[in-house]
Amino acid sequence: MKTIVKSMALLFVLIMIGCGGKKEEKKDEGFSVQRKKATTEQPVETNTASDKASERVDLTTKGVGPIKSVTLAPEIDQDLAANGKEVYDQMCLACHRIGKKFIGPPPNGVLERRTPEWVMNMILNPQEMVQQDPLAKDLLQEFNGSPMSNQGLTEDQARAILEYFRTLK
Repeated sequence: MKTIVKSMALLFVLIMIGCGGKKEEKKDEGFSVQRKKATTEQPVETNTASDKASERVDLTTKGVGPIKSVTLAPEIDQDLAANGKEVYDQMCLACHRIGKKFIGPPPNGVLERRTPEWVMNMILNPQEMVQQDPLAKDLLQEFNGSPMSNQGLTEDQARAILEYFRTLK
């Protein structure tokens, strides 16, 4: 038993001597990276508000889908807009919030940025729009790849929603 205790003590002393006495020298404090400059200069892209697809104005394209032409009356049809609000609240509110970005873009002011045909085609034909329409592709990317689901709405329901969008500022 005495030999075991003496052996353990000797082992402990040797370990302490082996570990102690050395100073570790630090060459540099912190972290640094040295990079080479690129040999070719590329234009710097600035990210401005107009770069966002949801804020981009495009009043020329009609999108991909069944709607080729929409004529809006100068006055808003309040009954149609009320019907559109009901459909919107039931089918669209889960992803779109008025006045703020949510899962999808906010609908207010959309007719200042898009044609009525584009809006209706996006409502009625979202899968083909994100596959073929450049602006819809950009929106899909901006909203983290969350595609708009096809709610199976009729053209009349989509037109009512469009009329409701006209009331939003």
